[in-house]
Amino acid sequence: MKKPLQTWFAARGWKPFAFQREVWQAIAAGESGLLHATTGAGKTYAVWLGALQSFVQKEIVRQGKPVAAPLTVLWITPMRALAADTLRALREPLAEVAPHWSASARSGDTTSAERSAQDRRLPTVLVTTPESLSLLLAKADARQLFAHLRLAVVDEWHEMLGNKRGVQVQLALARLRLWQGALCTWGMSATLGNLEQAKDVLLGPGRPGRLVRGAVPKKLTIDTLLPPRAERFPWAGHLGLAMLPQVVAELAASSTALVFTNTRSQAEIWYQALLEARPDWAGEIALHHGSLDRGVREWVEAGLKAGQLRAVVCTSSLDLGVDFLPVERVLQIGSPRGVARLLQRAGRSGHAPGRPSRITLVPTHSLELVEGAAARVAVAAGQVEAREPPSQPLDVLVQHLVTVALGGGFMPDALYAEVRTTQAYALLAPDRWQWCLNFVRQGGAALAAYPDYQRVVPDEEGVWRVPDARLARRHRSNIGTIVSDASMAVQYVGGARIGSVEESFAARLKPGNAFMFGGRLLELVRIHEMTAWVRKATGSKAAVPRWNGGRMPLSSLLADAVVAELAEAGQGRYDSPEMQSVQPLLDVQRRWSALPTPTTLLAETLKSREGWHLFLYPFAGRQVHLGLASLLGWRAAQATPRTFSIAVNDYGFELLCATELDWHVLLPDLLHRATDGPALLAEVLESLNAGELAQRRFREIARVSGLIFQSHPGEKRSSRQLQASSSLFWEVFRKYDPANQLLLQAEQELLAQELEVGRLQGALQRMAAQQLVPVALARPTPFAFPLMVERFREKLSNEKVADRIARMLAQLEKAAGGQAEGGGDSVQAGLQFGRQSDITPRPPRPPRSRGRR
Repeated sequence: MKKPLQTWFAARGWKPFAFQREVWQAIAAGESGLLHATTGAGKTYAVWLGALQSFVQKEIVRQGKPVAAPLTVLWITPMRALAADTLRALREPLAEVAPHWSASARSGDTTSAERSAQDRRLPTVLVTTPESLSLLLAKADARQLFAHLRLAVVDEWHEMLGNKRGVQVQLALARLRLWQGALCTWGMSATLGNLEQAKDVLLGPGRPGRLVRGAVPKKLTIDTLLPPRAERFPWAGHLGLAMLPQVVAELAASSTALVFTNTRSQAEIWYQALLEARPDWAGEIALHHGSLDRGVREWVEAGLKAGQLRAVVCTSSLDLGVDFLPVERVLQIGSPRGVARLLQRAGRSGHAPGRPSRITLVPTHSLELVEGAAARVAVAAGQVEAREPPSQPLDVLVQHLVTVALGGGFMPDALYAEVRTTQAYALLAPDRWQWCLNFVRQGGAALAAYPDYQRVVPDEEGVWRVPDARLARRHRSNIGTIVSDASMAVQYVGGARIGSVEESFAARLKPGNAFMFGGRLLELVRIHEMTAWVRKATGSKAAVPRWNGGRMPLSSLLADAVVAELAEAGQGRYDSPEMQSVQPLLDVQRRWSALPTPTTLLAETLKSREGWHLFLYPFAGRQVHLGLASLLGWRAAQATPRTFSIAVNDYGFELLCATELDWHVLLPDLLHRATDGPALLAEVLESLNAGELAQRRFREIARVSGLIFQSHPGEKRSSRQLQASSSLFWEVFRKYDPANQLLLQAEQELLAQELEVGRLQGALQRMAAQQLVPVALARPTPFAFPLMVERFREKLSNEKVADRIARMLAQLEKAAGGQAEGGGDSVQAGLQFGRQSDITPRPPRPPRSRGRR
C-alpha cells in the first residue's frame, strides 16, 4: 500500500484485510474479477482504494501536478439510494489520497443542473445505475465519453445476476470492452451460492478473472421471538399483530433497529401499529419503502445514519448495502423465505468490519418457527441459494440495438460478434440475430407498414442509426428493464407529494374513501391526470394499498432444511428453542397423521360435506405447488370429467373434488406419469390457463422491447392503455406473425419464471421417487388446516372467514386435547363451507385455483 493510503488507513486506526490486499494487487496487475464477502466487511474500499493506488500514480503530470482524466472509473449500482450512499463512501478518501479527482452520481434522482455540468465534463469517477449507463451509451458521442475509462465496478452483482438488469449490464460491459480492450472489471457480491458462474457471467465467457473470497470473522446471531403459545392449528398470518407487544419490548431495549417486512402493505400496517402502541415514539420511528417520495426516504436514511431514529419499518428498499452504522439489530416480520435474503438483511446491522450482526425472526404463523430453526442450520452449514442468469432475452437485446444505434450507430456483423461476448447471448443463433435486426428495422412481418416501428435503418454507408428524432426521444424515455404496474402519484391538495400507489388500487377508491399510506390516514378527494389528490382524514377504518409481487416463494434450499428439521422432530428430537416452541403442533400432526421426511411424501385424505380432499406436502414453494396441483387435477380429470378447487401454500397443496374418488388408488398413477421432457411441458401448459398467463408475460416483454411505452415525453400512460396496447399486439402477432420470437419468449419466461417448470420437474421427479405415505384423516391436521383456510378465504368475506376459523379451531382443539382418535362428527359439521354450486362436476377443463392470492 502506497504512502497516502497508509496514512489514510492509519489515521482511522484501520489495518487492511488480506482480501483487500489481494484485490489491490490484482487491480495493479490489470486483472478483473469478482469479490465476494459478507455485508459490512469492507468490499467497497477493497476495490476503490485499489483503483486509486493503481491509477493515481500513473497519471500525467502537468506543471508539477497530476491531471485526472474524465470518467476513469465507472461504478454501477442497482439502486438510486445506494448510488448516493456509495458516492459518500468514495469521496471520503479523495481529499487526502487524490484531491484532484472528482466524483458524482448520475441516476434518475440527478438534477438537471448536475446533468448539465456532467455533460460539459464528466467526473473522474461516476456512480450510476444500469438504466443511466444505457442512457449514456445512447448519446451520439458515447465512445468519446468513455475514452479514458480504465475500471468498471458492478456493486451488489448478486442483486442483478438473475434478472434482465444483469443482462443489460452484460451488454453495456461488452460495448465498453470493445472500446477499451484493457478495461478492468470488478464485481462485488454477498449472499450468493454460484460464485464461479457469477464471475463468468460478469466477465464474459472464456475471459480470465480472479475470484476473491473475503473471509472476515464476524459474529452473526439468528434468533426468534417466540410467541407465548404456539397455536396447534395455524394459518398464514394468524399471529399477525399478536406479536406486537413483544416487538415493542424488543425495540424499547434497543438503540436503533430495522424492522423488515416482506411487503409494503405489511410495512404500513406494522408502522401504524407501533405508533398506536407507543404514541410517545412519534418522531422516533419511521417508515421506508419504495413507493414513498424520494424526499421522505432520504429523510429517513439521514435519520438512521445520524442515530436519531429508534426504529424504521422497511421493505427490500433497505436490503442493499446502504451503510447505517448505528443499526445494532434487525427484526424480520415473517419468514425471509430464503437464506440469502436473511443474510442480506442481517447484514444491515453491525455494518462494519468486526461488529456483530443480529437478526430476530418474528413469526406470523406457528410453522414459521420451523423455518427459523432451519434457516439457522443452513447458515451454519454455509448454504446460500444460487441465482440463475437469464438466457437470450430478445426483448433486452432489441432495446440494446436501438440504444447502440443512437450511440453512434452499428454495423450488424460487428455488433453480432460483440453481443456474443456476453454470457447471455454467447449461443445466439444467426437466424435469431437476423430476426432482431428485422424487428428494430420494421417491427417484424406484421408491422412493416407502420413508421413508428421502423426505428433503426441503415444509412448510405451501411451504418444502422435512428433517423427519427421523435422515436429517439421516446426510446430514451423508456430505457430499462424494470417493469411494474403503472403507478399513480399521491399528493396533498395544495401541498406536497407523498409518494405513489399502484393504479389498480387507486382505481377502486371513490372520493371520500380513506386509506393508509406513508403512515398517514388519508382521504381521497379526487383523481386527476394520474394523481390521487388527498387530504388528512379522521376515523379508524381504512384500506391499506396492495402492491403486486408481494408473495415470495420459499426457496428450495430453505424448504429442504425445513423438511430435515421435521424429520428430526419425527424422531423425537427438538433441539432448538423454535422447535421446542412448536412441539405441541408437531405432536398433534404426528398423532393424527405423520411428519414429512426427505424420503417420504405425505398424502392426507379427508371426506367432508364439501367433498373428497387430498392434502399433499412436497415442500416446493407456492408457485410450484400451484403448477403441481393444476397438473395432478388435470390428469385426474382426463378419464372422468371432474372439477377441482385448489389451495396452495409454501408447504403443500389441497385438491378438493365434489364427486367421489379414491385418492389412495388414483394418486400413484398421477405421480408416475411423465415427469420430464416435452410431454410434461405440454401437460403443464394444458392444465393451466397458459394463454392468459403468457399474454400477461408478453405485456412486460412488449414494454422492454419498445413495442409499447409506459411514458412519452410529456405524457404518462395508464395501465389500462398499456394493457390494451399489448393485447392488440398479442392478437396481431398470433394471427399474422405466429413465428414472432417475442411470443416464444413469453411462453419460455412463463414456464421458467412464473411456473418455475424446472423446479416443478425436479419436485415431480422427487415425489415419484419418494415413498408415498397415505393417511386417511378423521379431521384436518395442523398441516391441512392452513390450506383449508387459504381456500375459503377466496370464497368468503373476512368476517365469515373469521367466524368459520373460530368454529373449526374450537372443534379441533377439543379433539386434540381430549383424544387421539375419533371425534370426527362435530368437525364434519364445521366443514360445510361455500355453496355446492361452486364445485359441481363439469366436463374436463383446467382445474380452478381457489387458493392463489
